[in-house]
Amino acid sequence: MIADRLKLARRKAGFSLRDLSAAMGNKVTAQAIGKYERAESVPSSGVLLALPKALDVSLSYLLDTQRIALSGVEFRTKANTTARDRAQVETEVLEWVERYLQIEQILERDSAEWQCPLPSVRELRSIGEAEQLANDVREKWELGLDPIPNMTELLEEKGLKVLTIPLPARVSGFTCLVQRHEATPLPVIVVSDQFTLERRRLTLAHELAHRLIVPESLSDKDEEKAANVFAGAFLMPRAHLEREVGKHRNALGYKELIDLKRIYRVSGAALLVRLRQIEVISDATLTYAFQSTARTWRSQEPDELEPAGARGSMERAQRFERLCYWALAEGLISLSKASELLRAPISDVESGLKGPQAAHAHHRQ
Repeated sequence: MIADRLKLARRKAGFSLRDLSAAMGNKVTAQAIGKYERAESVPSSGVLLALPKALDVSLSYLLDTQRIALSGVEFRTKANTTARDRAQVETEVLEWVERYLQIEQILERDSAEWQCPLPSVRELRSIGEAEQLANDVREKWELGLDPIPNMTELLEEKGLKVLTIPLPARVSGFTCLVQRHEATPLPVIVVSDQFTLERRRLTLAHELAHRLIVPESLSDKDEEKAANVFAGAFLMPRAHLEREVGKHRNALGYKELIDLKRIYRVSGAALLVRLRQIEVISDATLTYAFQSTARTWRSQEPDELEPAGARGSMERAQRFERLCYWALAEGLISLSKASELLRAPISDVESGLKGPQAAHAHHRQ
């Protein structure tokens, strides 16, 4: 498997075979690297130690110690995505999942099992059926009608692994499966940390829909529309929204819209679209809103929930981090191993274990 991992890591780095050879101080020739990638030869121990440093990946990633692979990776927004973009993202996801599985094995915990809310994925005959799909999921998960305070936490609780990382421009997220040797595949949702919290929550709900809809039961375009309908209905249930704004409105003021978007923790534009979707407002009212009060809302989020300079700080995926600190507190891993798994400085990890004051006092001694 080192052949595939090496090729992917090299593409992520944007290196040609000659570039990689040069980055390793010509320790090995470009021709030899080509043979490694074609599985015609195996690198020596010295070369094997030099490769991760040159490619900025871990040795365990190259060795594929967990024997995992990604499947179903599909950037639904294909504009501006290159082969290097894809390789970079796939490498990041593989490395993260490997670290996740490592800590689960150390704690002797089975990986959280995906709790699909339905007996099986559903075949949709129309875009509109996504509304009922959202209602059914809410009912099975016993969410009631109230707004969802933390989408990331909800999905992790249900067995989905959520990763927030930089993604190529205009790609807000995607879902994929991690194939494991002789084990059930793990579903993963990846979202971009370049977007607002409001956008990330919608993306998580959108990608959840793709996990629940039978592939090709709709055209690609209609499946995207259905996933959008699902996301709106899942985050803003019709009955709750109608209770807050009424069943028919001719106009809505700025302050009311801002209060509503904060209740549902969604974007202002998504809120307006949802109001039109359930026919609380007309096409004319929606058009007028986007020409007046909400004229900039498609490109600039009003009154963001999360400060622009702290993107990704709210509703973070926390299960992996909690497991690392669990293992560290119980003495199952060392401080340096926790630092490696969390990709954080040892001082930060120590502060996370002992508290900032205790860690600071320790370093002063």
